Amino acid sequence: MRLYVLRRLLVALPSLLIATFIVFALPRLLPGDVVQMMLEEKAYGKDLDDLRAKLGLDRPLAVQYGVWLGEVARGRLGESLWTRQPVVTELIRRLPITLMLGTIALAVSIVIGVPIGVLSAVRQDGAADFVARSGAILGLSIPPFMLAIVAILLPAIWWGWTPLVSFTEWSKDPITYVVQFLLPSFILGVASAAGIMRLTRAQLLEVLRHDYVRTAWAKGLRERVVVLKHSLKNALIPVVTVLGLQVAQIAGGSVVIETVFSIPGTGQFLVDAISQRDYPVIQGINLVIVATIVACNLAVDLLYAVLDPRIRY
Repeated sequence: MRLYVLRRLLVALPSLLIATFIVFALPRLLPGDVVQMMLEEKAYGKDLDDLRAKLGLDRPLAVQYGVWLGEVARGRLGESLWTRQPVVTELIRRLPITLMLGTIALAVSIVIGVPIGVLSAVRQDGAADFVARSGAILGLSIPPFMLAIVAILLPAIWWGWTPLVSFTEWSKDPITYVVQFLLPSFILGVASAAGIMRLTRAQLLEVLRHDYVRTAWAKGLRERVVVLKHSLKNALIPVVTVLGLQVAQIAGGSVVIETVFSIPGTGQFLVDAISQRDYPVIQGINLVIVATIVACNLAVDLLYAVLDPRIRY
């Protein structure tokens, strides 16, 4: 088992290192000059050069990357070009909000996708299967941002109700803090739930046709035991793989959802930073997202060994 974990780590670390360069380089491909924007396009010549030198933007890209990577290794993500505040400070304040949103969305996708996928497979070609497959196609077809807009507009038009427009901190009202995430998280998790449902159904149908499952049926075991104990565990391995990918989808979708619902998380912070060409903030947020996705996929690889002990060898 230790060797298996070590091999997974050796695969994850180079991926993370490559991702750091991409995270560093991509923001600099955005059109617009951050120095010119900071000086409101009124300065020229020496003023621009002085500010670039002060911000360290006059050095070669490779040098800037090396300096930034060294700071990251020390746990520092730099300072905002506009506010001169440490990026880590802002992330400590905003990251728990995005993690709450993403965690609930992932839980929604699992709670909805897996049970409905199991029901659809067990009742293949029945009314429940037809409804479940139709709902999955609908969930995959509607973009989360459109569903979010509809969820805000229609209740406001029909019943005069709108989601909470002001964000409530945990310290002020813990119940309201959690409740305000339910609708955005449900919208964010619907598309993931639809994909998980379809994959769970397909994999479980395949497993139910195996010989050892037929033997379980022949022994007279109850349907619940055959499906949940003998079949579902083997069918979940590909589903767990997809869950690792869904983390990336939810992380990307949170940027739009936070903007639509005015949630002050890292997604909204990233949108503001992109509009201002705030390179350290963009790099810091993207690095945290990439590291989270790599860690989740590493956890998925380790979970394989729990679901199927043969994989560790």
